[in-house]
Amino acid sequence: METFSEWMTACEVQQRFMQHSGPTIDTLSYSARCRQVGELGGDCYDFVPLPHNRLALAVGDASGKGLAAALMISNVQSSLRTAASFTESDGAAVLGAVNRQVYASSLADRYATLFYGVFDGATRTLRYVNAGHNPPMLIRRDRSIIWFETGGAPVGMFPDWTYEESAVQLNPGDLVLAYTDGVVEAVNPADEEWGVEGLRRAAAESDEQCADDMVHAIFASMDEFSRGRQTDDATVMVLRVH
Repeated sequence: METFSEWMTACEVQQRFMQHSGPTIDTLSYSARCRQVGELGGDCYDFVPLPHNRLALAVGDASGKGLAAALMISNVQSSLRTAASFTESDGAAVLGAVNRQVYASSLADRYATLFYGVFDGATRTLRYVNAGHNPPMLIRRDRSIIWFETGGAPVGMFPDWTYEESAVQLNPGDLVLAYTDGVVEAVNPADEEWGVEGLRRAAAESDEQCADDMVHAIFASMDEFSRGRQTDDATVMVLRVH
């Protein structure tokens, strides 16, 4: 049985994975927040600086809850950081390597959805792979929306999977929102879901704010809708293109 100190150590390790005092990129501001239901959870986000003015970013959600989900998502994060350091320019290869590692070291019914992207600060290009995750949305300045769907199956679900990568050209003023299902599946007392429309509306209402403040505003709007009731881990990532 885990002692309290062991449990707190596990919590600290998980939180350390999600600290992002990363380098500045002239053409991008970014922020994220993960708020878990318990001390440990199955959501994660990550920002990893890469050479040549590039930034790797990820949002993930492990199946299950509590300690088992936390162990799973920590495995995903450590595998992702290792794979990104070796095959940084090929998102499909990164996700393939993560999938093989996670599948080999996880129980049969465990998997994680994962969105992985690499932003190039010089060209404002985002290359991405979506492994079964809620599709992030790109909101253009004209309010049109593009969904980031290309990819494949969740990591850890199949022993071998060939992932697809897509690239999208971002423009100054564009906004990218990545999130986990705990955000869009938040419900109010009438059992209505906040949904992607609630998330989009909250982002529009805080459009003049910096990335950090927008993340906090989105959580505040979600809490207002749900009356502060949270039943699943919730993660939001914001990318603002300059």
